[in-house]
Amino acid sequence: MKDVQGFHHVAIQAKDVERVTAFYRDLLGFPELKRHLREDGTLRSVWVGVPGGAFLAIEAVDGMPEEVPFRHPAPGLLMLVFRIPREARGGVVETLARAGVPLEHETRWTLYVRDPEGNRVGLSHHPDD
Repeated sequence: MKDVQGFHHVAIQAKDVERVTAFYRDLLGFPELKRHLREDGTLRSVWVGVPGGAFLAIEAVDGMPEEVPFRHPAPGLLMLVFRIPREARGGVVETLARAGVPLEHETRWTLYVRDPEGNRVGLSHHPDD
């Protein structure tokens, strides 16, 4: 199909929407776009903008996040990966360390971390060495 133009948004579910939102908004710098409330006034979803025009919808759920190893054989979404400039890599590592976010893994192109609920997140400058 030739009409698909790229990602519109990706949605993840979170027990603690505020904490997960803070990771993407305050640490990664994604602007908060909109908050959606349920009829009873409780928070249902927060949308944060992703550079390039898409957004990440962080949807509230009651369940607890599952702990899974960084690499595992189960099918499904493995990680969210966002582009960073090669020259920013050192500063990104320092910012993550100051925020107490440990690197799970790294390659010559990509840094791998987890958001507060364990979702795998990559920050990559591939293929720029």
